[in-house]
Amino acid sequence: MIKVSDQAKAKAIQLMTEEGFNPVEDFVRVGVKSGGCSGLEYVLKFDNQKTDTDQIFEDNNIKIVVDKKSILYLAGTTLEYSGGLNGKGFVFNNPNASRTCGCGESFSL
Repeated sequence: MIKVSDQAKAKAIQLMTEEGFNPVEDFVRVGVKSGGCSGLEYVLKFDNQKTDTDQIFEDNNIKIVVDKKSILYLAGTTLEYSGGLNGKGFVFNNPNASRTCGCGESFSL
């Protein structure tokens, strides 16, 4: 469902460890909420509590949890990490997005 690049995996493991999460047992929670300059914006945080409406996926040894309403928006997305000069951080490469904003943090379908 959601892919994780090698760069995103390495950074997620580093940040999870720094924030007191266990990268083997805990997970990256991704989702979508209303907002941003294009109408929808991505949400990403580390978590260790799963709800009944969550679905869990695993790619590249990283557990990803997505709430039920966000799954349709994120199908086929690759989570990447860009640490170059522009310093974007985590980037969602979403094939479903028909339009994105300049910052890359919001999109529309």
